[in-house]
Amino acid sequence: MGRPFGVPVYVAPSWFLVAALITWVFGGQLDRVLPELGAARYLVSLFFAVAFYASVLVHELAHTVAALRFKLPVRRIQLQFFGGVSEIEKEAETPGREFVLAFVGPLLSLILAGLFYVAMQPVEPGTVPGVLLAGLMVSNLIVAAFNLLPGLPLDGGRMLRAVVWKITGKPMSGTIAAAWVGRALAVCVLIGLPLLTQTGALGSSAEDNVGMDTVMDALLAAILAAIIWTGAGNSLRMARLREHLPDLRARTLTRRAVPVETDTPLSEALRRANDAGARALVVVDAEGTPLSLVREAAIVGVPEHRRPWVAVSGLAQDITDGMRVSAELAGEDLLDTLRATPATEYLVVEETGEIYGVLSAADVERAFVKAMARPS
Repeated sequence: MGRPFGVPVYVAPSWFLVAALITWVFGGQLDRVLPELGAARYLVSLFFAVAFYASVLVHELAHTVAALRFKLPVRRIQLQFFGGVSEIEKEAETPGREFVLAFVGPLLSLILAGLFYVAMQPVEPGTVPGVLLAGLMVSNLIVAAFNLLPGLPLDGGRMLRAVVWKITGKPMSGTIAAAWVGRALAVCVLIGLPLLTQTGALGSSAEDNVGMDTVMDALLAAILAAIIWTGAGNSLRMARLREHLPDLRARTLTRRAVPVETDTPLSEALRRANDAGARALVVVDAEGTPLSLVREAAIVGVPEHRRPWVAVSGLAQDITDGMRVSAELAGEDLLDTLRATPATEYLVVEETGEIYGVLSAADVERAFVKAMARPS
């Protein structure tokens, strides 16, 4: 939809479902308040849905601007089912920054609610502009209040995480605390929201909340609870990922390699590798400059009786700039480098340019899974 501050904004397909739901529900409210609109009320309702999600975009832009100010890369903003998300690729370095990063979103929603309230004052209440401004004011208040609830993945949960992080000095402790509060919050939403609507605590009488309305309330509560519960679990998994990422080091994961010239038969190359205790082959020119990497999958595909007549050059993949990896890379830097140039094998070199070995993407994946399986 655009690139404010250089960050792409996407609208997920689920947004259209929610927009249609908002249009239908708000249209029913307009029929009671402004019956003279007739079928045009749904056009007004659609405008409200779009304006509401524009407010959500402003909320997410607040997170984005704060992240960019703290030099944290933002991959994208996505408007989706029941809100939006700013995909910030790195974690804040301090609990103070984490708190600010989380708080600016609800703060902007509160400011928007105040602006809509001010804009309502000169407008006659029983008109289309008056109803729209009132609806946008209330919806932004709800967005701010909901996001301030102290449980992950909500902004309030990130604020709680920052507080616990500051007290304990451990970001993982903050994540665990905020994630479990988020799960408890999900249970409260699942049970409490239908009870509130049935007892009239949200502004309607108990007699009105029967039949289809009760089913809709229960469905809404279940969806919100599932989103919160899943988000809390994902936050825990991401925290464990960041905790174990330093264990992924190019130097320790690299396979020892032997250099072979272009016309070397595969059987001879494998013999040299076995003698040297190596598990990878690098094709080099006469001066020893690496040209390509012999793919492990290609070796497996050659029957043993044909290997004396197959040259290694026919099984190799040319080395591009992105396939040269420093032996010093580790953690997120290593994963970012591999993600930028997807391949099955990478040439690992020392800072001097000397060949250190070959890094297999499969080895990185296995190490990643092993690290994630270890307890925190």
